[in-house]
Amino acid sequence: MPINPKDRRILRDLAKRLAEVASLPVMAERRKLWKLHNSLQSLRPMILVFPEGAWRELLPEASLACEETPARAVELALRQRLYTHDHFRDDTVIEKEWVVPKAVSHTGWGLEPRQVPSSVETGAWAFDPVIHERSDLKKLKHPKVLCDEQATKENLAEARELFGDILDVKLKGVSRIHFSLMQVYTRLRGLLEVFEDMYDNPAWLHEAMSFLEEGHRGLVRQYETMDLLDLNNDGTYQASGGNGYTDELPPKKHVAHPPSAGTMDLAHPPSGVTPSRGSSQAGTPVPRVRPGDMWGSAEAQEMAQVSPAMHREFILEYEKRLLAPFGLTGYGCCEDLTRKLDYVFTIPHLRRISIAPSANVERCAEKLRGNYIFSWKPQPSMLVGDFDETKVRSYIRHTLDVTRGCVVEMILKDTHTCENHPERFTRWTEIARELVESS
Repeated sequence: MPINPKDRRILRDLAKRLAEVASLPVMAERRKLWKLHNSLQSLRPMILVFPEGAWRELLPEASLACEETPARAVELALRQRLYTHDHFRDDTVIEKEWVVPKAVSHTGWGLEPRQVPSSVETGAWAFDPVIHERSDLKKLKHPKVLCDEQATKENLAEARELFGDILDVKLKGVSRIHFSLMQVYTRLRGLLEVFEDMYDNPAWLHEAMSFLEEGHRGLVRQYETMDLLDLNNDGTYQASGGNGYTDELPPKKHVAHPPSAGTMDLAHPPSGVTPSRGSSQAGTPVPRVRPGDMWGSAEAQEMAQVSPAMHREFILEYEKRLLAPFGLTGYGCCEDLTRKLDYVFTIPHLRRISIAPSANVERCAEKLRGNYIFSWKPQPSMLVGDFDETKVRSYIRHTLDVTRGCVVEMILKDTHTCENHPERFTRWTEIARELVESS
């Protein structure tokens, strides 16, 4: 959408400041630290903050200066990156870039999930199943990938016109592959119903998981065939926290493949489209990104209270096969994996494991040692109620003490509110930084 002159000035001024921040020497230092960290050679625990739901309190609508909706969305994205630099003492790398995603979507699974909305703002919704009988599985369909090349071209041209002389405007395809099969299925079948099926209808549940496994495999296959995959060995968000900075991907044996017929030819892109992987000489194939060149990840939060054996049987075995083609993998989110780690360790090319707020950090540290990234998710509820700095300090210090010898990252996320006290994020990161530097 056209941006009015006033909004344009605001956005360009923010972009100029972002470029200045990105050029600071500390950003190159952090990028180097992350590459060491992600290769299990970490020099110290790393810290990242993702306010998520609390952004509406850190940067409320009333704080935005742009007038029109499209410009306000861009403004918010820029201000969030600047706010992170100004207020969080974490290890976020601010890059001098504006990423334009290719207009990629898919046709869905044949059935649309339904929910019972909450009567409370930001409250929890309830499941409203649409799969009631095993025969309903026949209504499911494997998704077909769609890419709107004209929209992609237009979006890129608009971004380059707005920011091209200030930021590195990059076109990116699908750069985050994260499998959440149980999330897809429970929203169709219902969470309680899935739990009951584990006992009463295991064959039915296995049939559903097999269908979803093949459907997700088909999505990745289509992304690759259509040349829509993009490298995520940069600041791309990985698994349930962390980033992808690494020199291990793509592997050295990466070879070029000619584009498939009927897809966007990145060796001869449409006018105005610059591939994120770089241009090539006319007639020279551009290396096509494959799963083996990328990070991939999976989780099954819905299985948090399920036994290790059932977790393995009904979801992990399916996820393992989906993750096998990827160069590096991550697993987990908010589910406690303490008792399931032996099964998790069987995932191919596993590098990052999520250690949930409810996990036993001592037992997890004994298991992971320095063999995997200990992606610790501190308790976000410490930012609500009485913000007790002594308690926060003791809590973080305990984890740092018991994880000595581990490759640790602290990922503060899932913060749905800070009760309109943005300074709590700042103080939390200051405490974490003090403890990391003194440990």
